[in-house]
Amino acid sequence: MQDGYALELKHVSKNFGNVAANHDVSLNVRHGEILALLGENGSGKTTLMNMIAGIYYPDAGEIYINGERVMITSPKDAFYYGIGMVHQHFKLVDVFTATENIVLGIDNGEKFSLKSSAGKIREISSRYGFEIDPEKKIYNMSVSEKQTVEIVKVLYRGANLLILDEPTAVLTPQETRKLFEVLRKMRDDGKSIIIITHKMHEVLTISDRVAIMRKGEYIDTVETSGADEELLTEMMVGKKVSLNIDHPEPHDIRERLVVRNLSMTDGEGVRVLEDISFSVFGGEILGIAGIAGSGQRELLEAIAGLRRLDGGDIFYFDPKSGEKEDLRNKTPLQIREMGVRLSFVPEDRLGMGLAGNMDIVDNMMLRSYRKGRTLFVNRKNPHKLADKIVSELEVVTPNVNTPVRRLSGGNVQKVLVGREISSSPTVLMAAYPVRGLDINSSYTIYRLLNEQKSNGVAVIFVGEDLDVLLELCDRILVISSGKVSGILDARNTTKEEIGRMMTKTGGVDEND
Repeated sequence: MQDGYALELKHVSKNFGNVAANHDVSLNVRHGEILALLGENGSGKTTLMNMIAGIYYPDAGEIYINGERVMITSPKDAFYYGIGMVHQHFKLVDVFTATENIVLGIDNGEKFSLKSSAGKIREISSRYGFEIDPEKKIYNMSVSEKQTVEIVKVLYRGANLLILDEPTAVLTPQETRKLFEVLRKMRDDGKSIIIITHKMHEVLTISDRVAIMRKGEYIDTVETSGADEELLTEMMVGKKVSLNIDHPEPHDIRERLVVRNLSMTDGEGVRVLEDISFSVFGGEILGIAGIAGSGQRELLEAIAGLRRLDGGDIFYFDPKSGEKEDLRNKTPLQIREMGVRLSFVPEDRLGMGLAGNMDIVDNMMLRSYRKGRTLFVNRKNPHKLADKIVSELEVVTPNVNTPVRRLSGGNVQKVLVGREISSSPTVLMAAYPVRGLDINSSYTIYRLLNEQKSNGVAVIFVGEDLDVLLELCDRILVISSGKVSGILDARNTTKEEIGRMMTKTGGVDEND
């Protein structure tokens, strides 16, 4: 290991208008180490990394690479100093091969040859243990293969300091272990790696040290060997937080929703769901696990009446009348009025039920304005609901009259999830409700979902973190390539078994 630091920040600050994203941040990264960067939503992690990667320029402070003060004004400068950032959302051209994506934009004055570039890519892959086909098109790759291309791309450009933003968000446990093995080899080769992640158990598994941010300021860096989840969470939040998810046994469960032989194709004629069958019971939480793009979104939107089906049935059992209703014959509005609520949190949080130019109170009214009986709209109850959600979910906003588009992504998410949970549903479909949320807010959402379960609501929870699925859910439906590959008892299965089923081909019946 070399002496000195691979990267050192001294008193770095960055403001956006009157908002201080980073204030007087000083931290360092050693040669040949993996540093985890932790912090709540809005703590300034991404802004700080974007300054190192040349996407933003600091308003104050100094950046040192290998002991030398540098000026990083663009990603090109960052590459010159051996810095490469792998973003959570890949920046690849689907119709290009891996090699074409990796060399795209490189101009080093040398004669260009795809053949020699592919050879260099194979050398890098062999050195660190990557599995990559340089000739394979991106659109034929799995998520982990695409991520591999992104990492090799920065290594190909000579990066010695790598920044990885949520690298395991869409990986199976097996793929995560393989990635960690590669990162350890890179560390042992002298590379320095910064990982931004919300998964505390991964921080403790892969990192050598952990740097903590809170409200735009640097708190401290601790050795991972002497840390635990409780300590790191308290440093992030500034107070003690309970990290236990309640997991009560279901009681008085009753069949609420039945999906049978559901199939669907997308607008391009590609089959996205095939022969899906399962049941959901009031008083339980049914988890749905699957690699990103396996059909989770399409399935929930089909139940909510937002997608046209090729075949199959969706039956709803009314808890009041006990009558069986065919949801395929209902409009999305009729389905909602029956108590079936879809709270989907996509990457574009404003694209699914919230109006960005409207304030929080008006967004509360979107679900109830049709019930108005007078010329003037009554804002009293929606205002109370907005105040309650802001208070309980700790939404960071000047007031409830602030337009939603001015809130951070995580706070927009809290407004959306809070509104759907408050609507007294009989079936609540919560897809990625904690995506991008800090650990404190995430546990608040878990508590609210458990409250719905105890009230007899049938809860469908789509999540990315398998540890959370196992702790929170009663049963787990595993989807692979649009098919059901298994339905498991969450109390008697493992992450490894779920991970294997997430990559399984071919479907099974619920009773298998």
